[in-house]
Amino acid sequence: MDEILGQVLRNAVRERLDMLSELANRADAPSLLSVARSELPRLTEGWRTLLAAHDADDKSNCPECSSRWRPQKAPCSVWRSAYDHLVAGALAPRPARHQRPAHALRPAAPVP
Repeated sequence: MDEILGQVLRNAVRERLDMLSELANRADAPSLLSVARSELPRLTEGWRTLLAAHDADDKSNCPECSSRWRPQKAPCSVWRSAYDHLVAGALAPRPARHQRPAHALRPAAPVP
């Protein structure tokens, strides 16, 4: 059941992101302004909530990305991704292949 729910949630989020991208690319100015006013606060609040969960703990580890046996130092990949997408944008140079984390070198597995 969890697998089905997970797929439903992933599909719904992807569809919403696709719809917002489509609006950003094709909507007229008044429609775009209306969408921006309603969606930007929701998106920024979502980012804030996600990032708060990934704030460093008192040992400078990310509590969400760490396990008991494998701590993950902050800033974790969620914070780095937020910086890349929200601050640096497309102008930020990517680190050399040998400096990227191992998970960044693997191709993303398709979601069933």
